[in-house]
Amino acid sequence: MAKTYNIIVIPDPVLKQTAQAVSRVDTDIQKQMDAMLATMYAAPGIGLAANQVNLLNRVLVMDLARTDKGEEKTPICMANPEIIWESEEMSTMEEGCLSIPRQYAEVERPAHVRVKYLDYDGKEAELEASGLLSHCVQHEIDHLNGVLFIDYLSTLKRNMIVRKVEKLKKQNIL
Repeated sequence: MAKTYNIIVIPDPVLKQTAQAVSRVDTDIQKQMDAMLATMYAAPGIGLAANQVNLLNRVLVMDLARTDKGEEKTPICMANPEIIWESEEMSTMEEGCLSIPRQYAEVERPAHVRVKYLDYDGKEAELEASGLLSHCVQHEIDHLNGVLFIDYLSTLKRNMIVRKVEKLKKQNIL
C-alpha cells in the first residue's frame, strides 16, 4: 500500500503557485504518483494535482471509475501535461475539489481537449477527452498553473465558498 499525503485546503498559498516541469519520470516520480493515487482514492476523489499535496511539480492523477458501482480502477498518471488542442464547443458541469471540500459550482470549459504528457513509464502519450474526463483533466492542469475552479466564478460566489470552507475549518469539520 502506497503512502498517502495530506491534502492542502484553501486558502493555502501553495494552491496559487505554478508547478515546475519534471525532467523525467523516474522511480521518485512514480512513487509520488502511487502516493497521489492512494490519497485520491482515500479522499475519495477523481483527480488530484501535485499542488494539492504540497508538491510543486507538474504531476497529476485521475480515475473516473465508479468503484462503488463495481467498476475496475482505471488510473491515469500524467507528468508535464499540456493541452495541445481544445474545441470551440463549450461544456458546463458541476465541479468540486478536494482542496475546497464540500463546495460545488457550475464551471464552463471547452467540451473536448487533447492533452500531451509523459505517462507512468515516462513515455510520451496523448489523451483525447470529452465529458467528465475533459473537465477533470482541465481542472487538474489548472491546479498545476495555480488556478482553482472557484477562480471561474464571480467574486461574490468565490468569497462565499471561501468563507464556508473557513467556517468548516473553525468547526473542525474538515
